[in-house]
Amino acid sequence: MPTVPVGELDLWSLRAPPPVGGPSGLAAGELDREEHERAAAFVRPHDRLQYLAAHIALRRLLAAYTGMPPDRMRFGRDGPGGRRGRPTLLGAPVPLHFSLSHSHGLVLFGVASTPVGVDVQRVPSRETTELCLSKLHPQERAELVRLAADARPLVFGRLWTRKEAYLKGLGTGLARSPAADYLGEHRGGAAPARPTGWTVRNVPAAPGHVAATALRTEEEHRITVRRLPPECLYVRDPADAARAIAAVPEETTNEDEKGVGPPCRPRPPGPMSTTG
Repeated sequence: MPTVPVGELDLWSLRAPPPVGGPSGLAAGELDREEHERAAAFVRPHDRLQYLAAHIALRRLLAAYTGMPPDRMRFGRDGPGGRRGRPTLLGAPVPLHFSLSHSHGLVLFGVASTPVGVDVQRVPSRETTELCLSKLHPQERAELVRLAADARPLVFGRLWTRKEAYLKGLGTGLARSPAADYLGEHRGGAAPARPTGWTVRNVPAAPGHVAATALRTEEEHRITVRRLPPECLYVRDPADAARAIAAVPEETTNEDEKGVGPPCRPRPPGPMSTTG
């Protein structure tokens, strides 16, 4: 069965379905009871729909990598964060780590053979930016306050996604203080040391969003970027969904992060298995 080579990361994105029509037709029967309960807890219909789409897509994406039937997958948690720890696929037949994030209609998935974290957020408002400054590492805060007020939200959003991606990969979530680690724009010289053993970088996102990945490696690594086809949420046969996922071409991406990580380098897609 295929695996993601060590030192590489597969990054997938998905646009959540529009609220019109609701969850009708989604392959929600593959989700477990806990996922249905969490979906039902969302007050706003579009948030519920986004959650359902994200978790259906996750199961079908992991099925393409492992050959496991989506409806038989069971998940656990790893890392020091307890219920906030890294999600794990129990009984996976290949070395596989994954991370999921969704925000305002955009869903992001990271798949790797080593621990990984991904995060996507909508660019925050000025008010949110100012409220969150106190949660940052002192040097990060100093870097932001030197910027013009109208420039801060985008820079803060990029920084915050780096932090969330790193904390997800670490397996602590926000149980670890966001101020504990420096992930600002600067490197070397008088800049504080960064977390060891990880490469954390921003990646391109849809307009109005910011995104980042964290991979447990200090080596330059390649990122393959693809978009999940919306039909993978609806087709009845999981094998058809896996074939649709396997046929998705990679996208070329130019990374513009300053000093946070090496550039993304796409690689040819390998074959993926299908489920029965």
